[in-house]
Amino acid sequence: MEKQIGLWIDHKQAVIVILQDKREEIRRILSNVQKPNKIPGGARTRMPYSAQYFKAERDRQRREHLNRFYREVLASIRDAGSILIFGPGEAKRELQKQMRHERIQNRIAAIETSDKLTDRQFAAKVRRYFRRQPS
Repeated sequence: MEKQIGLWIDHKQAVIVILQDKREEIRRILSNVQKPNKIPGGARTRMPYSAQYFKAERDRQRREHLNRFYREVLASIRDAGSILIFGPGEAKRELQKQMRHERIQNRIAAIETSDKLTDRQFAAKVRRYFRRQPS
């Protein structure tokens, strides 16, 4: 039986449910990405580039950190035959873009929007999905 994977992802973490040969394993990968800080409005500084430069630098660092996170997630799911992706926001679409770049997007069974689930709820949802699919 090919390895079937359910993946719940947001910018904070990825929860991976691996189904193979009647076994089930749950893994968690934390991104450790800091939430972007909002720069309070108010008087503009007299120094050129200060606020804009630092915001752009923080955004660049956050993007690099997220890309490392996505690469780590991809390394964990690369050998799957079929991948079901869930998540509440844009992280699932950003990962899909990375998968397209790596040429493994054809393994995506479906992408669904989902709020946070407990590990048990998520594993049950993944099992139900793959049980319904023809082998």
